[in-house]
Amino acid sequence: MSMDRPAGGETPGQHADRATGKRRRLRSGLESAGPVVAVGAHDALTARLIEQRAFDAVWVSGLGVSTAQLGIPDLNLMTFTEALEAAVRIDRATELPVIADCDNGYGGLLNVVRTAREYELAGITGICLEDNIFPKRNSLLGAEVDRELLPMAEHARRIAAIKQRQDSPDFVVIGRVEALIAGLGVDEAIDRALAYASAGADAIVIHSRDKTLAEIDAFLERWRSVDPGVPLVAIPTLFPTFSAEELAARGFSMVIFANQPLRGAVRAMEQVLDALRDERRAAAANPFVDPVDHVFDLVGTRDAIALDDAGA
Repeated sequence: MSMDRPAGGETPGQHADRATGKRRRLRSGLESAGPVVAVGAHDALTARLIEQRAFDAVWVSGLGVSTAQLGIPDLNLMTFTEALEAAVRIDRATELPVIADCDNGYGGLLNVVRTAREYELAGITGICLEDNIFPKRNSLLGAEVDRELLPMAEHARRIAAIKQRQDSPDFVVIGRVEALIAGLGVDEAIDRALAYASAGADAIVIHSRDKTLAEIDAFLERWRSVDPGVPLVAIPTLFPTFSAEELAARGFSMVIFANQPLRGAVRAMEQVLDALRDERRAAAANPFVDPVDHVFDLVGTRDAIALDDAGA
């Protein structure tokens, strides 16, 4: 971590001020004309790289953390504690707002309320909760995978319970609707989105596997007709040809590129490892790697040494 970044030694007042600033920045972005563009990070260094490229926010990808940090499937095998620890490390590495993918909240209503409370106290900007049952099935798995959603009223009750108990009015809770992924249709998706918005969700993710966006366009038409005044969020992994600007023009206030850095990192590591295996010399990796000095610079190594030496 660069030496000018807040770390675990910050005072409670500094911690609260930093969290409030990030939360207000995200809320302001959601209310603005242009889309908030968030990118998924699976570790702290990825968050730093996202910030350097002037994106608006960091998404702590459940898929990314499960696979990259733990080497396990994204099927609710990662514990609440493991997920929170990863989110805190990522949050400390960046001044961007950090939104954590909290899956379905890691259990029943009381577990969900505790999850939200601990993320809020940790200073995370906001969380996203989906209406999949426990254990979940990742949305990117094919339609042949059996899916079951929580009853609509139960997920709404969980969101309401979180909102009633949060301390900071700026803490952001995003409700994620999986009805289209589960093949339940636009009517069910609209009913769920409206129920979660009425329960207090600060934004709604509407997800679909329809690459043409016809299904989402039908949802958006219905959404506009009732105009609940709650921002919509797109995660376009399954309809990747649409730009953030195109999605904003349709009515989305936030676009999340959730897992592309993870997938890019996997490809890069495989290229490096293949080259090392085939040639059995370090130089074989040179076409695929950055100089080590670049890695030092990313985490402020020389600044840290200068600070240490100044006290000698």
